[in-house]
Amino acid sequence: MGVQENGKDSNKYERIETNAAEEEIMLTDNNNNNNKLQQKLAKDEDDIVNVKNIRDDTMKYVVACAIFASLNSVLLGYDVGVMSGAIIFIQQDLKITETQQEILVGILSIVSLLGSLVGGKTSDTIGRKWTIALACIVFQSGAAIMALAPSYQILMIGRLLAGIGIGFGIMIAPVYIAEISPSIARGSLTSFPEIFINLGILLGYISNYVFSGLPVHSNWRIMLGVGIAPSVFLGFALFIIPESPRWLVMQNRIEEARTVLLKTYDNTKEVDQRLAEIQIAARIANADKYKEKAVWLEILNLSPAIKRMLITGCGIQCFQQISGIDATVYYSPTIFKDAGIKGNTELLAATVAVGFTKTMFILVAIFLIDKLGRKPLLYISTIGMTISLFCLSFTLTFLGDLRFGIGLAILFVCSNVAFFSVGIGPICWVVSSEIFPLRLRAQASGLGAVGSRVSSGVICMSFLTLSRAITVGGTFFVFSVISALSVVFVHTCVPETKGKSLEQIEMLFQKGSELQVGGEIEMGDAECLVQRQ
Repeated sequence: MGVQENGKDSNKYERIETNAAEEEIMLTDNNNNNNKLQQKLAKDEDDIVNVKNIRDDTMKYVVACAIFASLNSVLLGYDVGVMSGAIIFIQQDLKITETQQEILVGILSIVSLLGSLVGGKTSDTIGRKWTIALACIVFQSGAAIMALAPSYQILMIGRLLAGIGIGFGIMIAPVYIAEISPSIARGSLTSFPEIFINLGILLGYISNYVFSGLPVHSNWRIMLGVGIAPSVFLGFALFIIPESPRWLVMQNRIEEARTVLLKTYDNTKEVDQRLAEIQIAARIANADKYKEKAVWLEILNLSPAIKRMLITGCGIQCFQQISGIDATVYYSPTIFKDAGIKGNTELLAATVAVGFTKTMFILVAIFLIDKLGRKPLLYISTIGMTISLFCLSFTLTFLGDLRFGIGLAILFVCSNVAFFSVGIGPICWVVSSEIFPLRLRAQASGLGAVGSRVSSGVICMSFLTLSRAITVGGTFFVFSVISALSVVFVHTCVPETKGKSLEQIEMLFQKGSELQVGGEIEMGDAECLVQRQ
């Protein structure tokens, strides 16, 4: 598959083999015009970044695609939220131990790494769209088994299946949305999965509260079974959303890709510009005939640029989780119980406040992410979380069981999830889906998701044990220290990607420095798209 030429025969592309099994795509100009492509790409960025408005019908279509692609995230969020309350009644009904509770809660995150790892190759083989469908089918099978489970062992089988489905879902949704979205709206749209995760968490908390009054043998089953409902909407969505244009280009289905781009950009000039850039990136991606071995070979034999990308993508995913957000959400009843709240109904009512706060503040991030940029919001988020976690630690340690202390504990838990939702929560997925080149995007994003899920599983499977050893307050002090380290990580390792196309972000990492002057790029940077280093 070649790169389209702009009506001339002067530009031809050659493939040169190297002893590292990598290839360079070099531009040869018979008319001494070596910089033509570089100038075109630089001009393209100005043209695209300066587009301030998108037609209403175009934006509605793109938003609809992002919403439908994010429905799997509701399943993840609902599972997280509902399990925080359901585990109380599962323990009473099935008489499971504290260790079994930790395994049941945390195993979903651990096993989801299988889905994330396989999801990259799967999405490259069957497409982004049908990987979303596969994620839903696998998760719903697990949810049905959990709802009908007669024993802890069967419950764990359902949990394992649900985890694999979640691994597929959390990896593919941000990649799909990033690949289908216009540059000027990509940050907001790629945040949609995080919005739906938070909506799912809130619905899970509400479900806990609503069904908590039913008999212990049936209430937790109904709580888990309700999570199957979103699959109905996702089934309809598959008839509406298109395939990713970048995946279509990699399959040499150029006309289909152009048709999709015509629906997501306002004019044919923009479509032609974007299609040309995608084809250049796809030519590199297909240089090794798109074999998985070649892709993983490049990831394992790190160039400086890929190393920087992996540090940024995997690092931000890990910091998102090891600062304790999933422990806060899964074990919020335990936190509030330690603060002095006694009854189950009161505990679950307090968690609804947490879910509502988390959902509302994710909307703030959506409005600001493409205006303020990724990095300013990350600073606000990580610094705010550090302060909130430290204050929560102080409150639980010194003010527990006091009425005033209960109010402060709820306040600081809510402020922690608020700062998380306004920054590192959604931006983590935005950045990790933006920074990798097309040839590596699916597999590398899968690695980032693996880091996130493993970190989450380790935290969730050790929270109760750690809290018993150093108290709940001491555990949140540890989280506050980790959150402080995330501030340093953001400062040193995360670049600003606002307003740049995915191909231009690749240039940024090839150079190892940020593009800071009005969104323009240097001529030499464009060469990174066509020369593998």
